Amino acid sequence: MIEIDGSYGEGGGQIVRTAVALSAVTAKSVLIKRIRQGRPKPGLAAQHARAIRTLGEICHAAIKGAEPGSSEVLFCPHEISGGSRRVEIGTAGSVTLLMQCLLPALLQADRPTSLHVQGGTDVQWAPTVDYFKNVFLTALSFFGVKARVQILRRGYYPHGQGQVLLEVEPAPLKPGHIFYESFAAAQNIVSGISHCSNLPQHVAERQAGSAIERLQEAGYVAEILKEVSRLPSTGSGITLWTAGKGASSLGERGLPAEKVGQRAAEEMERELCSPAAVDVHLADQLIPYLALAGGSYSVREISRHTKTNIWTAGHFLEAKIEIKECQGMFQVESSLRD
Repeated sequence: MIEIDGSYGEGGGQIVRTAVALSAVTAKSVLIKRIRQGRPKPGLAAQHARAIRTLGEICHAAIKGAEPGSSEVLFCPHEISGGSRRVEIGTAGSVTLLMQCLLPALLQADRPTSLHVQGGTDVQWAPTVDYFKNVFLTALSFFGVKARVQILRRGYYPHGQGQVLLEVEPAPLKPGHIFYESFAAAQNIVSGISHCSNLPQHVAERQAGSAIERLQEAGYVAEILKEVSRLPSTGSGITLWTAGKGASSLGERGLPAEKVGQRAAEEMERELCSPAAVDVHLADQLIPYLALAGGSYSVREISRHTKTNIWTAGHFLEAKIEIKECQGMFQVESSLRD
């Protein structure tokens, strides 16, 4: 039985998601205590509980404590099953965070998986669905991951009701070495999408226009699609990406659309100015795969999320993950121990 202190490091839901994900793929039971103790609302949020219960169904786990507000969870996994499934997170719980929690197990399932998820596709404190599709899954292809996502309908806070379809083909992971040179030809070209629902068309256009203007001033070519919809939820946002790096910004009441686009462009520019291969957020999201299969990549900055994920993975796997500072960036390397 592995015990994890859920208040360690950044002390958020990521520890819980990474711990149960690696528990499922290693078949090692885990007890997570003091969950989110330093947060304004300690314990599991509803979306954390939903992710644990869904993963439990996939790997036939015995579970205790997977309820909103719980400060302790026991997760005891068994065999992993694929197939067709539907998951409703409720309101605007992030579909991308749930999919990231389930994906490592689905790669080891007994058959392909088709997962229909309903929830929030573009919400605060989570990767947008466009980032998941164009940055995260692109990076996972270096590890041999065969997965794709379709955006069926967007969902914004607070009503959510977005829908996505994740399809996963089980496949053994391989060491993933991601180098800046792998993407060098695409680093000066930024793709993106600016979207809004139940708002005037000019909102999406202004978001895109300000992002393009900012990126062009910095010397980058930007090609941003505009998407205007009528959906059950109201909101707007923009996601930008190149291979290995991405940035996003969401609309808020009282925040000019130009500012939304500018924020995303500024974040994208910070990443593109670095010779690192991946962005700061992707670096921590890749840690479970680095621990499982080995590999390497560079990043401009090591976040608390990355350090916490390395600490969590170390409880389940023997991989040695090292961080080396080199030429103004950091090299993250993993070697599998015999």
